[in-house]
Amino acid sequence: MLDIKFLRENPDIVKENIKKKFQDKKLPLVDEVIELDKELRDSRLKGDTLRAERNSKSSEIGNLMREKKVEEANAIKAEVSKINEELLEIEEKETKLAEEIKTKMMVIPNIIDDSVPLGKDDTENVVNEVYGEPIVPAFEVPYHADIMAKLNGIDKESAGRTSGNGFYYLMGNVARLHSAMISYARDFMIDKGFTYCIPPFMIRSDVVNGVMSFAEMEAMMYKIEGEDLFLIGTSEHSMIGKFKGQLLKEEELPLTLTSYSPCFRKEVGAHGIEERGIYRVHQFEKQEMVVLCKPEDAMDWYNKMWSYTVEFFRSLDVPVRTLECCSGDLADLKVKSCDIEAWSPRQQKYFEVGSCSTLGDAQARRLGIRAKGANGNYLVSTLNNTVLATPRGLIALLENNVNEDGSVNVPVALRPYMGGIEKIEPVK
Repeated sequence: MLDIKFLRENPDIVKENIKKKFQDKKLPLVDEVIELDKELRDSRLKGDTLRAERNSKSSEIGNLMREKKVEEANAIKAEVSKINEELLEIEEKETKLAEEIKTKMMVIPNIIDDSVPLGKDDTENVVNEVYGEPIVPAFEVPYHADIMAKLNGIDKESAGRTSGNGFYYLMGNVARLHSAMISYARDFMIDKGFTYCIPPFMIRSDVVNGVMSFAEMEAMMYKIEGEDLFLIGTSEHSMIGKFKGQLLKEEELPLTLTSYSPCFRKEVGAHGIEERGIYRVHQFEKQEMVVLCKPEDAMDWYNKMWSYTVEFFRSLDVPVRTLECCSGDLADLKVKSCDIEAWSPRQQKYFEVGSCSTLGDAQARRLGIRAKGANGNYLVSTLNNTVLATPRGLIALLENNVNEDGSVNVPVALRPYMGGIEKIEPVK
């Protein structure tokens, strides 16, 4: 959410930013907010004037009562009573105006970074750099569900009976490989100096509203019936919410955290929740990284964070590339974002395995997260990035490490987590 003062003083910049995001239908909101803000400030000024007048008259009543001028005091009491009634109406009006302004401000997009390429949607995202050679082996790489099936590592049929479409059982060494990746991702980030955390897997609505846009929430979040709780779609939500309403010490910044959680997503409107595959599912596991820092340090941390994910996947023998998200593909709270995509030798193209974003002070403003500096308090910047989201990360590993006979090579980095197993053999 933008600073109302910034919008008030820079309406043309805000409107131009809306145009860059191809959200022209939101342009009228800027003038509407400015008008409502003027009305609110005028109302507050009137209220302050009336309160000053009430205080003055209240003092006068006391003096008159001491002088035994009861009738005059009662007359002024009646005036004070009228002022109180008027103030009550003004305060109710102010509450209504403030809520209306907040509702409109919540859907006005954050100001994107100048480096973000302009484009209407994800088809206009821009490839930044490729890491590792995207090899296509001499044999045909099987579909990932078939690779798993040959290893006796997946059971979608039973999951369909227990839970429905979009769920799965991982079995045997495939399940173990999945867990090994998560454990390795945890230790990888600890070695980078991040503090490991396991957060709550449910959060309240005020936290949800603080960390994401309404459109994202509707498309992603599962609501717990009868309670003010949502299942998290990523541990970033819990981790940023951890600091809600807090005044942090500047000397403790940056806060660098890496969190594990299961994640739950509706995937509303998603195409191809495949019967056999586990590419797009309702439940998965994730190792996340979250940073809270000074605003001037945010872009440096952004570049560090996505590079960590690239390094992680390259250590698993998976070629990757980074894809710069264009203006129209950015969620409203994001200042800048890039996707990390893994090579699929089966499809002979890349697919998303992670996303890195810097959100400026948007989340901090919504949640009231500030730092105490030498020159006063200020809103911190927040960033998040996927280290590993799996089973999607598992798919990338399997496709890039499968052999013609159906066996799968275990990357060196994962072998300590697999009891020293170097290769997973097909189950006959």
